[in-house]
Amino acid sequence: MTRIVGQLLLVNVLALFVVQDNSLFYNLALVPGSVAEKPWTLITYQFLHSGTGHLFFNMIGLFFFGPRLEVHLGSRRFVTMYLTSGLVGALLHIVYTNFTDSTGIPMVGASGAVFGVFFAYARFWPRDKILVWFVIPMQVRFFVGALTLLSLWSGLGGVQDNVAHFAHLGGFLGGWLYLRWAEWRSPAKQFQRKVQSPAVRMNESDLTAIWSKIDSATLHPVNRDEYERISDKVRSLGWSALTDRERIFVNRFGSSS
Repeated sequence: MTRIVGQLLLVNVLALFVVQDNSLFYNLALVPGSVAEKPWTLITYQFLHSGTGHLFFNMIGLFFFGPRLEVHLGSRRFVTMYLTSGLVGALLHIVYTNFTDSTGIPMVGASGAVFGVFFAYARFWPRDKILVWFVIPMQVRFFVGALTLLSLWSGLGGVQDNVAHFAHLGGFLGGWLYLRWAEWRSPAKQFQRKVQSPAVRMNESDLTAIWSKIDSATLHPVNRDEYERISDKVRSLGWSALTDRERIFVNRFGSSS
């Protein structure tokens, strides 16, 4: 059991017994038509459940899928992804209810957040096998695919089962959006964007013009050493010999001079 998963399990279980007062429950539950007056419910609804069965099925999913994912992402990123999935689930549910005249019906449950966990797990370990309902063997990628189709069919078909199917779909969407954002901000992607920058594609005349603006006397000793190394390389081999990193160095310090 990992730290954040354990804390989420504890908070959800405690909330089932602590939030017994109806007025408190409805002040924390998400009512689509009242979310402008109670914006905190976009988060608090994720920790409320309609009963022990509802709580059990959400928490059993978090228990089995969450720890490995938390270790992989790190605790901070895991909890951010979890809450983001629940938030996007709420927003998609609100959009859906505006077309179905059900904006006054409260919604509770961690399903959107947990579905985000399902998606993220399938993103990293798609071929892992699980036992659906503790009986049916299935790869995680097919499990997520089946849940997606089931939620779409149930939501668009208007199945009257008091389940917020579009919140589930929103959870998948939130997990996907967060992982894309995290990947975009990763060091590898940041470097890739740098090496694809105009500095890498500059011709020799542009590099020469920028290089001439650099005053080596104003550089930090570490950067001055790099400047002198690049200067020696250019004198002996020419601009075409510079690596992408070296071209970025030239552009960075020449443009700021």
